[in-house]
Amino acid sequence: MFTGIVEELGEVVKASEAFLAVRGPLVTSDAGLGDSISVNGVCLTVVQVDGDVFTADVMAETYRRTAIGDLREGDRVNLERAATLTTRLGGHLVQGHVDGVAHIVKRTPAAEWEEVTFRLPAGLAKYVVEKGSITVDGTSLTVAWIEGDEFSVGLIPTTLEATTLGRKQVGDPVHIETDVVAKHVEKLLESAGGNR
Repeated sequence: MFTGIVEELGEVVKASEAFLAVRGPLVTSDAGLGDSISVNGVCLTVVQVDGDVFTADVMAETYRRTAIGDLREGDRVNLERAATLTTRLGGHLVQGHVDGVAHIVKRTPAAEWEEVTFRLPAGLAKYVVEKGSITVDGTSLTVAWIEGDEFSVGLIPTTLEATTLGRKQVGDPVHIETDVVAKHVEKLLESAGGNR
């Protein structure tokens, strides 16, 4: 479980068909085998730590549902260690289970912040609500508006500087994790409807 508060920008050291190696001095400072680290919102399990670099195995399912396979050496990634029972919940409850890949369709700069608009993959818009929480590349954000399959968020200077979202361009892919509560409610309502 994560909070969606990115702790540091890491750097991909090596990417292969089976694993990902990432440099992240902060997240590796207390990392051990089996720990979970969110990489652009994808929960990965640490299988090796070598100095300030951790390695995680990546399964075919992860490659199928995410853009992790597009990462190359030198790419920057958002990193967050798993939450503990004493962690401040500065964002929202984030599982690190990506629902799909969205794309940036527009960036609108303002004096002190920037509005960024994304296009969701099919089937996810029903889980996104105005002023609700959403995770974009592992970053906990508030939905400013949603219309059809597009939604927008406002990014403050700190988010633009401390995450990959300040560097991504129109057309770039981002990982989306919708609110897990919405998915559970939908499942419960489907089950209740079938029991009538």
